[in-house]
Amino acid sequence: MTITADASFEVLPFTRTCRNIWEDGDHVLIGVSPGNSYFSSERISNLARWATTRFAQVDFVYADLHVDRMFAAFGYTQEHAEKRATKEIKAVKRRILKGVEESGPPLAEIRVRALSDFQTNPVYQLLHRRVLHFLETDDEFRKGCEEMALHFVGSKLQDGESITDAQLQVCFDYMAAELPFFIDTPSILDVPSSVAAYHVKMPMTDVLFARGGGLRATRNQAYAVVRPESDEMAQGSPNHPDNNAHTHAHTAPTEGTVDERRAA
Repeated sequence: MTITADASFEVLPFTRTCRNIWEDGDHVLIGVSPGNSYFSSERISNLARWATTRFAQVDFVYADLHVDRMFAAFGYTQEHAEKRATKEIKAVKRRILKGVEESGPPLAEIRVRALSDFQTNPVYQLLHRRVLHFLETDDEFRKGCEEMALHFVGSKLQDGESITDAQLQVCFDYMAAELPFFIDTPSILDVPSSVAAYHVKMPMTDVLFARGGGLRATRNQAYAVVRPESDEMAQGSPNHPDNNAHTHAHTAPTEGTVDERRAA
């Protein structure tokens, strides 16, 4: 079910529970990836303005871990990869700060932080270790991560090429740094509940919000696709550096479909 929040964005909560958490309005986390043209300063400004009218707290978190390794794995020299990563990370931080500043007087608290800022957070550390553990021991979770990695890098591979073990591993490390925020942001940031918002549905969503054993999102963690209302198929690849556009976006399933599957 789509929630039209205002004239700027439409919202697609992934499950009925996600919708309830959305309506609580405690907290929203907006992940921003370097090198993705979707996240212009104007888009950030609109997101900040929109988010503060709906949530008590807003966090923008941008990826800055393993970005240089990602560039190196796909053909850059180590020196060039480090320079490119530094440039992209500085640029995305600058765009976020500019967008937040231009959004006007905030109606709620807005924080801007890098993923690396949480490396000393004990809850984040625990969740990160759990992600790495399930990557090694849970076939379903690993398969979901492999699908997500291929989604990230599909445009980087030449026709007929397969992803190498080294490329797959750096994708896993890149994703593992982000996944704690899709599992239990409330515990990391000490908020009652949280919605992870992104402009496309990520492949791992089906795994993290399914019923059953394994690594799952906590009950007070939600996921929602948030995209410009006029852009029914918003472009952009989730959280991969230097991937400015994708050929298609994933549409979040309706809440009834997901909840029926979860109840099975």
